[in-house]
Amino acid sequence: MALEALLIEDSKTQAAQIKETLESVGLEVRLAYDGPDGLREATDNPPALIVLDVKLPTMDGFQVCRRLKRNPVTQDIPVIMLTERADPKATMSGLRAGADDYIPKDIFAAEHLVNTLQELGIL
Repeated sequence: MALEALLIEDSKTQAAQIKETLESVGLEVRLAYDGPDGLREATDNPPALIVLDVKLPTMDGFQVCRRLKRNPVTQDIPVIMLTERADPKATMSGLRAGADDYIPKDIFAAEHLVNTLQELGIL
């Protein structure tokens, strides 16, 4: 059985691209399009990995990450933030919120994501 990843991303276009990258390395991908749905999904059916956008409606990725890391059910699930916010302050906020990695969405994002999954021992 393939490992499951939960992708929390509000852009359907970007979600499709990221999902394709994760599936290309053998992961099954479930999608949530906002923070509250992502938190519910992660708690009800904990995945092996969470890929999380920062800019989300209703609750940003930093808030989602902090809640995931405070919840005993989800605190040990690796969280990778994948976002357009690439400034150092945002990166520090993501890591302080408990993210295992913080990846800017650029031309190297897919490669960086796969490398991170290997480093975390997920692949």
